[in-house]
Order: sequence, then structure tokens, then C-alpha cells
Amino acid sequence: MEELKKHVPVWAFDATKVDAIVESEEPISLAPNRKPSAIDQQIAENIFPYLHDGITLQLGIGGMPNALGILIAGSDLKDLGMHTELMSDGYLNLYQSGKITNDKKPFQRGKGVFSICMGSKELYEFLDHNQDILSAPMHYVNNPETIRQLDDFISINSCIAVDLYGQVCSESAGTRQISGTGGHLDFVTGAYVADHGKAFLAMPSSRVDKQGIRHSNILPKFTAGDIITTPRTQAPYMVTEYGVANLSGLATWQRAEALINIAHPDVREDLIKAAEAQHIWRRSNKC
Repeated sequence: MEELKKHVPVWAFDATKVDAIVESEEPISLAPNRKPSAIDQQIAENIFPYLHDGITLQLGIGGMPNALGILIAGSDLKDLGMHTELMSDGYLNLYQSGKITNDKKPFQRGKGVFSICMGSKELYEFLDHNQDILSAPMHYVNNPETIRQLDDFISINSCIAVDLYGQVCSESAGTRQISGTGGHLDFVTGAYVADHGKAFLAMPSSRVDKQGIRHSNILPKFTAGDIITTPRTQAPYMVTEYGVANLSGLATWQRAEALINIAHPDVREDLIKAAEAQHIWRRSNKC
């Protein structure tokens, strides 16, 4: 059974697989991206140098992807492609500025591909009867085998925390559930095996609680029940407002050093002490 909403954008679907259609006058739910923060903008600026003409881009949702979309829209980049689980307003900026053409994709050339959409009224109006956009099932869009075939594929998502071993959490704070796995690991895996593919996982380096105490989002180790979304064996480029750490192929002590270098300056000494206690720090490498 399918619900047919009057105000939902129209795109093709296979009606032969539907037993019944129920018409609805319910308004469509809007989910416009929040305005990027200063940290979002700095993270976007750190990722931007890794982008180039002709890449196929996957963006998550939130202030940082929106900031990156604005940054790309005002740049000289051209002939970008879209292949993403979630289409949000960050892509709208790219289409409106002419940055996305999908002309360089090795397959589905000329088509921007997504699985689900959340955004503003303007985004839904853009999608309505748009023959250049294809909505496909998630088991196809998120399949690493599909992603693998996209040369120069760049995946950019957010996460919650990372530890000094390179384990990444994007679902919980301790045992408190915040989000789900989503396509996070699918796109990390697909980008890893795609020719010239890269995956970026971004987060603020720290947070400040209501008492004004700063807490690092780069942890010595996960011990509070945090859900590991990406294992250390697939840890990609980690990004904070202080830089980018490419963890692929690094030894454990090298990972610790690279992550400490992009941590908030106020917590770096504590992280070094923790790494020393965990025997994953070489004192000779201390700056």
C-alpha cells in the first residue's frame, strides 16, 4: 500500500508492485538544514582542498555538509556528480550554482541518484518532475559494490567521537542512543574500494557542557558503552576544525599522534598522557 500525498514531489515509481493507493491531503514535513556554525565552516574548509573537478559526492545531513555545499557553490569546481543516501539542501545549492552535472559519472551519467530526501520546501519544489534526478532503493544506493564503481567517489559524513585507536562512533554517547547506523559504514566501505575514493568523517574536536567544562570528542579509548560504527580497520580521513588526519595504513602509535594533532589544544596534553599510559605513544615523537 502507498500513501499518495498531494504536496509531495512527483518522481517515477513502479505502480505494478502496489496493491492499493490512499490519497492524502497531509502537508509534507519540512526539515531544512540548520545554519552552519563557525566550527562547521572551518571543518568544511579543511575538507575542501581534497575535492576536485569530476568527483561524485555523497553528503550527510547537518550544518557541516550545508557549509561545504555553500563553499563548493562559490568555488571554481565543476562537473560534480551526486550519489547519496540522503538528498538535503546542501545539494540544492550545488545544483542551483551549476556545480552538479553528473556528466563525469561512469554509469547513470546525467542522473543524480539518491534514496531518501529531507529538506526545505525549495528542495522539494526542485525535485518535482525533475527528470535529471533518480530515486533508487537504499539496498542499491548504499551497496558498497555500487559505490565501488564510481571513480573519484568522495563520501562526507558526521560522527560523534573517535578514540586513539581509530574506532569511530556515530550512534551513541555512552549507552545513550542518539542516531542509527544509517549508511555511514556502507559509504566508508564503498569509498575505500572505489578507484581514487576517499571517505571523510567529521566532528567538532570537543564540546562544552552546561558547567563550562570542555570534553574532548577524541577519546583515549571507548569504555562507556559507545556503539562502534566504523571499526579501526576501516578508519578513513578524520576531520575536526583543527585539521585532517588520514588514518589509513597507520600504526597504532601513528594514529594516536595524528588524532591528537587535530584535537582541541586544551586537551592534547591529557590525551598524550593517556596514550602513554596505554602504551600507544612514542615519547620521541612528542612535540
